[in-house]
Amino acid sequence: KGEKSFKRLSEMSNATQLFGLGFLERVMLSTLTTVACYFFLCINVILLFTLRSKLVFRETSRYILLYNLLFADTVQMALSQLLYILSACRIMLTYPVCGFLVMIANLTNEVSPLTLVVMSVERYVAVCYPLRHAAIITVRNTGVAILLVWTFCSLNVLTRVVLLLEFPFEELESLQMKDFCGTLVMFLGPLSDDYDRAYTCFVFLSASVAIICSYIGVIIAARSASTDKVSAHRARNTLLLHLLQLGLSLSSTMHNSLLIAVSKIVTRTVLLRLLNVFYVSIIILPRCLSALIYGLRDKTIRPILLYHLCCCLKLTVVSANAGDTD
Repeated sequence: KGEKSFKRLSEMSNATQLFGLGFLERVMLSTLTTVACYFFLCINVILLFTLRSKLVFRETSRYILLYNLLFADTVQMALSQLLYILSACRIMLTYPVCGFLVMIANLTNEVSPLTLVVMSVERYVAVCYPLRHAAIITVRNTGVAILLVWTFCSLNVLTRVVLLLEFPFEELESLQMKDFCGTLVMFLGPLSDDYDRAYTCFVFLSASVAIICSYIGVIIAARSASTDKVSAHRARNTLLLHLLQLGLSLSSTMHNSLLIAVSKIVTRTVLLRLLNVFYVSIIILPRCLSALIYGLRDKTIRPILLYHLCCCLKLTVVSANAGDTD
């Protein structure tokens, strides 16, 4: 059992090593991804601040759910970039430290699709039961729903930790890792891999069914004469965006499987370049869309967000000018 586990670990590690690229290429790729990630992290943080700056945002269920979604996406993006920089700088972690970072990243990654489901249900109730919306979708009920989402995802993470215990760590020479920290390296046994696939399929199948059913319900309600056509049209578009975000989140969970499949048919250098492309398009990009979609699309958020963005831009320019003067 120990030999099979070590062989599996070695195969997965070889599929994700970053050490084959030259120094200049590593610096260039790391700089490009870091600058892009920093830019979107700034936008996410500003939008998070915006959602806490006004009472209407803090007491409206829709904006509370959006804040939870953005918070999870921001933490996930920050942790992903941290792990990327560590690997680019060839910094090795210990298994416990890597496991902690990976589990937090997995937790926030799984919160996003479930939050999208709750947001879809909220839009469904708003259109199909407008008179009961205020009584059903309260701030308290929204808080309970968010707590249930985090609790469910935390239990899943704890299950993953328990499955890690099957790996014979006592057979390792030390807890110091020989490869960079990543999600693949922490799937140390066949049970962990099988559980991850089963859980991913279950969550995204359930989430897809919930969002699609909400979409169909909104379409049916939109044909009713008593329904506000404008609100129904906006809700339908919002649910389509939720479905798109869910698909992008699903693509991020396929990241590891794609790497393993591609590693069997291309050279290591090509794999490392593809790794950067996958990282930007599958990991970073989906985490940025929430801020761009909701920040620019929502008429209530947009002017306040633009105001804060302009203030930050002015502050940056003033600080730069002051530095030049000094």
